[in-house]
Amino acid sequence: MAYETFYDRNGCAVAWYDDEQESPAIYLYNGTPVAWISDDSIYGYSGRHFGWFKDGWVLDSRGQAVFFTTGATGGPARPARNARPARAARSARPARGARQARPARPSRSLSWSTLSGEAFFAQ
Repeated sequence: MAYETFYDRNGCAVAWYDDEQESPAIYLYNGTPVAWISDDSIYGYSGRHFGWFKDGWVLDSRGQAVFFTTGATGGPARPARNARPARAARSARPARGARQARPARPSRSLSWSTLSGEAFFAQ
């Protein structure tokens, strides 16, 4: 399995996903499943559309950067990455709610979102 880490605007590892799955689940490091990726959209288990995953960046509803991966290209300046915490055992994934209609993707911004961190998954 190839795991990819999502780092926030401070370089802290916040979440991870298995990039070899067809519809990868996103987990916090405590093992809690918080979202999944479908095409380039990110959905919460309630079905709410959180944002987009493009070129190694997670973007919020305004096109601002929330997280970056090691292979991210473009976007705002990235901080130095901090050490990743140990991954806890994965909790069972909840049932997926009906997906919210995918909104039009906004223009990409070179700014960091105020939701950079676990708050992104609580919106």
